[in-house]
Amino acid sequence: MALFRRRRSPESDSAVTIDAFWAAWPELRTALASAVDAGEPVPEQAAARLTELVQRIHPALGWDVGRAPEPAEPGPAGLDAPLDADPEDLLRQLAEQDEAVGGPAPDYALTLRPGPDDEARVLSERWSRAAPGEPEWVFRPAVPADHRALTGGLDWNGHELDLSHATVELRVDQRRGRVDAGVYHPDFMFLPEEDRAGVAEHVVLLAVGEDDRVRAVGEVRPLVDKPLDPLPPTAVPSVVEQLTGGSGGSWVSFRARVPLRGVIEVQARHPLRRRDFPAFTLLARVELAYTDTDDERQPTAEAAAEMDAFSQRLQRVAGGDGALFGQETSAGKRRLYLYLDPEAGVMGPLEEAARQWPHGASVGSSMDPDWRFIGALTQPIRRQR
Repeated sequence: MALFRRRRSPESDSAVTIDAFWAAWPELRTALASAVDAGEPVPEQAAARLTELVQRIHPALGWDVGRAPEPAEPGPAGLDAPLDADPEDLLRQLAEQDEAVGGPAPDYALTLRPGPDDEARVLSERWSRAAPGEPEWVFRPAVPADHRALTGGLDWNGHELDLSHATVELRVDQRRGRVDAGVYHPDFMFLPEEDRAGVAEHVVLLAVGEDDRVRAVGEVRPLVDKPLDPLPPTAVPSVVEQLTGGSGGSWVSFRARVPLRGVIEVQARHPLRRRDFPAFTLLARVELAYTDTDDERQPTAEAAAEMDAFSQRLQRVAGGDGALFGQETSAGKRRLYLYLDPEAGVMGPLEEAARQWPHGASVGSSMDPDWRFIGALTQPIRRQR
C-alpha cells in the first residue's frame, strides 16, 4: 500500500481519481521502467491503462515516461532564497540539499502534460503532491525545460535533426506580456510544414518548459531563413525572466481615500498567473490590528515593519503550501490574503501562528479556486498599469 506524503480531504472532487491512480501505480511501474531501460515504447496494454488513469484525473492530461534528469550540482548557488532571507530558511534549505545528496538519485521520471489547460495543471500538481515516496522515481506535474536535449539529436517523424544547430529570434510584446519566437534549423528546408511547426514548438518547450511556455510565450513559428540576429534557444528563459519577473512576479501598490475608512493602501503580487501557484485554491484572510498610526490612520514605520516581519513569519509557516498574494491596510487594520493548498493541512498551523500577533488578530478562510477575491482586490492596480 502506498504511503502518501500528504493527506487529502475526502470532499475533494479530485481525490477519488488521484487515489485511483496511485492505487493502480504498483501494477504499472515495472512495465514502464522496463520500457525505459530497453529504450522501447511502453507496452500497449500498460500505455492504455496509464492513459485511462491519467485522463480520469482530467481529460486534457497526457503523459511521458523516461529517464530522470541528472541531479544538479549541490551548493549555495542552488539555494532558492533571496540575499536577505531568514537564516532559518537558509539552514532548512541546506539541510534539504544535504538530505537529497545523501540518497540515491532516481532512475525514472513520469511526467504529466497539462498543456495550456489551467484546470488540468491544478490537478497535475495535486497528483504530483500525492505521489508515493519512491526513490527510483520522480513524478513531475508538467514538462520541465531540458537544455541538455537542445545539444543532441532528435528523431521527428523519421527525420534526424541535430538540435545544436537550432537558433531563435525573439520579439517581446510588453503590452501582452508575451515573447514571440521564431525557430530556425538549417534542415527545415527539407521538412514538410507540419513537421517544421512541430520541431519549432518542441525546441521552445525544451528551452523554457511547459509552464513558462503557457505563461509567457506567444506565437511560435518555424523559420526557413536564418535570423539576422540569431540566439541560442537557451537564451529564451532569460528573456522570459526579464519580462515576467520570475514565477513570484513583483509587488505593486495602490492608495486611495475611502469614505469613513480614510486612506487605504493595497499591495499585491503582479502579475498573478495560475501557473505560478497551481494548487493554491484556499483563501486565508488574516487581519492584524495596529495602534501606532499616522494622521491618515496608516501604520507608523515601526508598526509597518513589525507587521511585515510577522507576515514573513506566516509565509514560513505556510512554506511551499501557500503564498501571500496581497494585503490591504487601513483604519488600524492590516488584512493579509494568503492562498493555500487546501489539501496540505497548513490552515491549522497558520491560524495558530496568526493568533500570536500581540495586538489582536482574526483569521478566516474560504475556497476560491478561481481567485475571484484577489482579482477584485487588484482590479484598481491592473487598471493603472
